Amino acid sequence: MQFSSPPYVTGLKCLICGATYAHGNVFTCPRCGIEGILDVQYDYSKIDNSQFTIHNSPLNIWRYNNLLPVSPDLHPPHLHVGWTPVYDAKRLAKHLGVRKLFIKDDGRNPSNSFKDRASSVGVMKALEFGYKTIACASTGNAASSLACMSAAVGLQSYIFVPARAPEPKVTQLLIFGATVIKVQGTYEQAFDLCREACEKFGWYNRNSGTNPFLVEGKKTAGLEIAEQMKDDVPDWVVVSVGDGCTIGGIGKGLQEMKRLGVITGVPKLLGVQAEGAKPMYEAFYSGKELVPSDTNTIADSIAVGTPRNWRRAIHQIRQSNGEMITVSDEEILEAMRATARLGGVFGEPAGIASAAGLKKALAQNMIKPHESALVVVTGNGLKDIQSAKQAAGEALSIAPNLDALANALSEKLGM
Repeated sequence: MQFSSPPYVTGLKCLICGATYAHGNVFTCPRCGIEGILDVQYDYSKIDNSQFTIHNSPLNIWRYNNLLPVSPDLHPPHLHVGWTPVYDAKRLAKHLGVRKLFIKDDGRNPSNSFKDRASSVGVMKALEFGYKTIACASTGNAASSLACMSAAVGLQSYIFVPARAPEPKVTQLLIFGATVIKVQGTYEQAFDLCREACEKFGWYNRNSGTNPFLVEGKKTAGLEIAEQMKDDVPDWVVVSVGDGCTIGGIGKGLQEMKRLGVITGVPKLLGVQAEGAKPMYEAFYSGKELVPSDTNTIADSIAVGTPRNWRRAIHQIRQSNGEMITVSDEEILEAMRATARLGGVFGEPAGIASAAGLKKALAQNMIKPHESALVVVTGNGLKDIQSAKQAAGEALSIAPNLDALANALSEKLGM
C-alpha cells in the first residue's frame, strides 16, 4: 500500500555539508557517510500554530502532527505518548537554591521512558516504508520503548543490547515480545552489529543516532515544554546527554515554537554528561571534532562513548547560549534521593543526571540563584533497581513487637 508523504516536510539536510535530499527512506548523507546526520526540513510558512491549544488537539505528541514527518494516512499507536506532566517543585528548588524549579516527568510514558516519543515515530516510518520488522541497538530505554511500540502496531522487533544492560530493561523487552540479542561487548559494538544486521536482513533501522526521523519524535518534548510553559518560560532547560539526540531534539522543538510564535524566547540548554562518559562535553569546550572514549558510569542510558548525533546537540546548546557540565555517579545517586524525597519524582540514573547537573551548575554559578530551570527526567527509577537500591539505603528489619520497633527507631533516627 502506498502512503502519502508528510505534507509539510520539504526534505532532509545534511548537518555537515548542507546537501539536501528528498524525503524518503534515507538515513545518512551519501556524500559524508555515517557521520552525515540528516535533519528533517519543513515549510513553516504553511503551518498554522492555532492547533497548539489545549481545547483543540489531543493531549499527546500527535497534536504536533504538522511538525512530524509521518504520513497522514497512518493511524498512530493507541498508547498515550507525550504531554507528560510538569511539576512546580518548590521544596526541591529551595533545597538547591534556585528561584523556581520545574520537573518534566517523562517516566510517565508507556514504557516509562522519554524514548517512547522517538519509537512511536519510528514504527510509523517503518510502516510507511513497508517494513514488517524493525530493530535498534540500545543500553535499555530505546530498546524497551521500541519493543512496546512495535507490539502496539504489530511489528516484529529485534533488539541489540550490550552485556551491561540492566535486567529490568531486558525483562521489559522480552515481555513485549521482542527478540533480544545480548552482545558481549560495548554499546558501540551493539550499534554497529545492529546496523549490519538491518542491511543484511532487510529490517528497518530505528537507531536515532543515524535515523533522521527519530529525533523528530524526541523534539516533541521541546514542543510541549514551550506550550506548557509559555506563560512562565524557564531560563534554563536541563537535559541528560548520551548520544545527543535528546537534547538536540528538545532544542529543535523549542526553536520551532519560537519560530511559530508560541514563545518569544528560547531557554538556555544545559547538557549534562556523566564524568565516566563525557566525549561530547570535551568536544563542546575544546571546539574540536569529537574524540570517542571509553565509558564507566551507572547511568547506562547515557553511557555512550561514540555519540552519533553530537553535532546536532552541540549546535542546539550553542544556539541557545547554553552550557555543558559533567557529574559523578555519587552526585547522580544523591540527586536520585533528593528529587524523589523533595520533588516526588523517582528517576533512573541517566534520567536524573539532569537534576545532578542543575545542582552542580548552581554551585559553580553557571546558573544563577535568581534564575528558573526546568529539569527533564527521562526515565523511571524502576528501570534500574540496583542503582535505586544504592541511592535509597536499607529498610529497618525488626522482630514483630513494639520494643523492637522503639529500639530500631532510636538507633536509626534518634527517637
